[in-house]
Amino acid sequence: MEHIRGLEMPWNRALQQNNAVGAAARALGPWHPQEFTAECVEVIPEGGNMKTFVFRRTDGAPLSFRSGQYVNIAVPAHGRDAEPVDRSYSLSSAPTQPWTFAITVKLDPAGLVSPWMHQYLHPGMVVEMLGPVGAFHLPDYDRRARYLLLAAGAGITPMMSMVRTIHSLPGRADVVLLYHGKGPGDYAFTEELQHLVSVDDRFTVHWSIGSRGAPTDWAWLKGRLSLEMINEVAPDANGRQVYACGPAGYLEATHQLVNAAGVDDTSLFMEYFTDTFTTRKEYAAEVAAAADLAEAWAEENPIQASAAVAEPATGALPIIQLPVTDDSQTTQLPSPDASALAEGADAPEEAPSSGMATVMPAAVPATGAASGEVAEFPTVGEGALTMTFLGSKIKVRIDPDGNVLDAARGAGIRIGANCKEGMCGSCKSILVEGDVDMNHQGGIRAREVANGKFLPCCSTPKSDLVIDA
Repeated sequence: MEHIRGLEMPWNRALQQNNAVGAAARALGPWHPQEFTAECVEVIPEGGNMKTFVFRRTDGAPLSFRSGQYVNIAVPAHGRDAEPVDRSYSLSSAPTQPWTFAITVKLDPAGLVSPWMHQYLHPGMVVEMLGPVGAFHLPDYDRRARYLLLAAGAGITPMMSMVRTIHSLPGRADVVLLYHGKGPGDYAFTEELQHLVSVDDRFTVHWSIGSRGAPTDWAWLKGRLSLEMINEVAPDANGRQVYACGPAGYLEATHQLVNAAGVDDTSLFMEYFTDTFTTRKEYAAEVAAAADLAEAWAEENPIQASAAVAEPATGALPIIQLPVTDDSQTTQLPSPDASALAEGADAPEEAPSSGMATVMPAAVPATGAASGEVAEFPTVGEGALTMTFLGSKIKVRIDPDGNVLDAARGAGIRIGANCKEGMCGSCKSILVEGDVDMNHQGGIRAREVANGKFLPCCSTPKSDLVIDA
């Protein structure tokens, strides 16, 4: 099998042009997330307790995206008349066939959304989507195209998009996929991957199984990811771009191991939808700053000082809060009504919400504290404006050009965030009062903005703010 040199996405050359062709390509560019509705057209059972859901846009347009990106789906898990639950899922299909697109969802029996999708999402149902989103993807052009793909469990889904895309394109490539599972039945796409290896010599696939679940006749690798395993499947790992997706613990180990194999961070790309990994890294520097603030506050408030340190979760960095945030109170979601679930969701038409947006003063009731209590909140930091955090019971000073999330975290307020670029929506908060400039990249819907929500990670204040966080 012979290929042209390197790997190039089909839209790459069009994007480089300044004529009408280039303009049309950029208009469909995967860097412009949109709000749209999509109809489920097929449901495919997969191994590993997963299902693939195939969609098409109801407006008839193709979905332009890059391999590895994801979409945010508004799932009517509590019925069509209730507020939907947002979840992000990697696209498992190839963008070279954009008229339909697919996500693959692993069932979590203890979860809310995946059981609903596995039981109720069926062909003909229409759901709201936002996307594509994410900076975890293959490049538009790669002269060398040498990759090491590391996947664990449901982390195989964006890798399948990458594998299918490369397989569909001409060009020289060298792809090694290492796929970890807990047991023999924990793997999806096994037959497709085996067939792909047999017909396309650009791919090598390895399966690794947990030592406890390995049958006696298991012929592949055993055990967790290790430096020895990386050297065995890709002794030239330091000459490859490494993409990894899986649980947070797997990614933390991957980061350390591929570095030990000689791969620097500029060649390592990881996808995660929980804030554990990034939060720990980002908080490492911030904890020291928060400790200084806590010490100053404790000197002024000796009686309350003993209660000003939150107990960290096991294995997490200690997060100092000023004063204590009551994180013990959680909202219990109502049990879904099965008859309402099966009806699906209505799909209102909304304008795209990506790009610069200004959030107006929100008509949201203050839930964290009464007005008299707010006046007693301690104030930390410096700046011309004040942000009042109702849940954390603290006021933070900030300048007009300051980042809301950075200022909040610097004061010890724990707000989760993954991308910090307005893409993932994980830092979504309620703005009770005030104005912000929000330059998001698709991580929040127009409906949510209208209801007073905003993304602190990509917002700067235009006035004093009151935030329910």
